[in-house]
Amino acid sequence: MTRNTKAHAAVLSANFIFGTNYALVKYIAPGYLHPFALNVVRILVSLSLFWILFLFKPAVTKIQRKHLPRFLLCALTGVVINQIFFITGVSLTTPIHSSLLSLATPIFITLIAAWLLKEGFTFLKFSGLVLGIAGAAILVLLKDSTHSGNNILLGDLMVLINAVSYAFYLVLVRPLMKTYTGIQVLRWIFTFGALVILPFGMNKFLATDWQAFHLTQWLALAFVGVGATFLAYLFNVYGISVIGASSTGAYIYTQPVFAAVIAIIFAGEQFSLVKLIAAILIFTGVYLANFRKQADQDLG
Repeated sequence: MTRNTKAHAAVLSANFIFGTNYALVKYIAPGYLHPFALNVVRILVSLSLFWILFLFKPAVTKIQRKHLPRFLLCALTGVVINQIFFITGVSLTTPIHSSLLSLATPIFITLIAAWLLKEGFTFLKFSGLVLGIAGAAILVLLKDSTHSGNNILLGDLMVLINAVSYAFYLVLVRPLMKTYTGIQVLRWIFTFGALVILPFGMNKFLATDWQAFHLTQWLALAFVGVGATFLAYLFNVYGISVIGASSTGAYIYTQPVFAAVIAIIFAGEQFSLVKLIAAILIFTGVYLANFRKQADQDLG
């Protein structure tokens, strides 16, 4: 398996986790714990795991002072703003709205990468974006809205802010990957992010009634804390280092596909021809958005 293939597999796995995450976040927040408390759980679990990895793979490159501002920006966009607005937004709106609005991320990534990193914006990439959005929109809109959101308008706005913030993070973190390992980058991004999130949500965390949790809530919390934060970030940052920010972000189109498969297996939802067409559009869009000529690959 080539390095590029491993990177694509890692990013695909990350988006499978993210696709499942919408329903699980909605399941435990705000019903069992406050969104701010869930942010504290995510940051504590992930930060602990990233520092435990340090014992097995110590850093070989010291953090350079000139890179500290970029680390801080990545912490704000990729951890603080991203996680606070995502968790709170999903808890207020519906999973359908949040997953649909998150599809704006690749558009922001492509535009930001073209602006900050001078990445090319080709016709194939544009076509991939259009097809991916079309397929994902069809798939998401097929679901029946449960109108379970407490404040859909505010939640939608927060999820959209999260999408913009995460797009900036995916672009800003890429230059750091040329100097430091992915684990080292994430370790310090989460460390800096914790300095903001922990004071912000610690009161809600301490006020949580943990005795109300049963096995299903603990499993959901473990998935959100370990899978959707630690593992997904690790997979994505590896993808960025190999295939770039735009290609990594384009895989968000696969999230509705995974969400549909999960619904079919666990909720008895039927698979239809329309869903098949939507899935084909999504994967075609990802392929076109990732397509680069061999000469460009050699340069990248």
